[in-house]
Amino acid sequence: MSLPPSEIPLGAMRLNSDSQKLEYWNGSAWMQIQTFSPTLDGGVRGIWSGGNAVTPSNVIHADIEYITISTQGNSTDFGSNISEGKRRCSGFGSRVRGFCAAGRTPTNRSTIDFVTFSSTGTTTAWGDNTSATGTADNSGFANSTRGMTKAGYQSPGITGTLDYLTMSSTGGVHDFGDLAAHGDAGGACANPTRGIIAGAYNPANDDTMSFVTIPTLGDAKDFGNLSIGRYSFGSCANSVRGIFGGGARRSPATPESSMTIMDSITIPTLGNAFEFGDLSVGRSTSSAVSSKTRGVWGGGYEPSGSDVIDYVEFATQGTAVDFGNLSVRIGGKGSAASNGHGGLG
Repeated sequence: MSLPPSEIPLGAMRLNSDSQKLEYWNGSAWMQIQTFSPTLDGGVRGIWSGGNAVTPSNVIHADIEYITISTQGNSTDFGSNISEGKRRCSGFGSRVRGFCAAGRTPTNRSTIDFVTFSSTGTTTAWGDNTSATGTADNSGFANSTRGMTKAGYQSPGITGTLDYLTMSSTGGVHDFGDLAAHGDAGGACANPTRGIIAGAYNPANDDTMSFVTIPTLGDAKDFGNLSIGRYSFGSCANSVRGIFGGGARRSPATPESSMTIMDSITIPTLGNAFEFGDLSVGRSTSSAVSSKTRGVWGGGYEPSGSDVIDYVEFATQGTAVDFGNLSVRIGGKGSAASNGHGGLG
């Protein structure tokens, strides 16, 4: 027997046994989660923007490079740069646009840029984040309409804010709500309805996961826990499964160490993460992109800078497979986005 409408929590999800489709509760009715099959020229693209390189002189990058997720090989220069070199920024995308938001230059920044996935060679300034000083160590996720940024470090401390923008427009960033836990350098992913925020450091290795219902507004709620507390990892998802790959841990008695572990969650449910497998190379501060079938991680630190790109198939479990190498950025702390990720269906 189904619950009466007044007892159904906002954002609840179910499988309709008649239509065999996932649905979510919008407060007054069950709405079907839409899916799509991309017909984009060249296939689904993943892009990496900005970041910190260790060669030739530990510079902060403004470069953008991209891959076609269904293939394998080295990344290609996108042909344009973001408006300023920065690191510790967040990325998210629609089917049309890929975004790079906030970050550090080394001062905190509020700038947001976007590119059109199907073309190369042009970057457009979108606007500014809500904070005049910006934040660093952000995490980004999106559905087909809204792009979301989970704030990280903002001098003099860590903030617990969550902002959103409408990706088809320009210039307006709005407050969404507050995080369940305040920390920086975690990870995030989404399906069309839910955004998942996981891990962080503040003031210890954090294993908590929380979620928001993207089409609404409100504070994050508890989702479950990672298999092990950590920070600075790459996250991606299809419409059902989210994966958190790599990361770092540290303690007062132990120096920071990079990890290979990949955790997985089932986004429409609540619960703790389970081990999916391992990255091919242990590293932190990598960034991840995805299609409906693949999750791909690029760059990071091992602790030295890495140009490795590796991938997994969402339908299987095990160790990630070599994809190729980044062509420009040997290091991490940049943003990543795709036009075929789980938030798009």
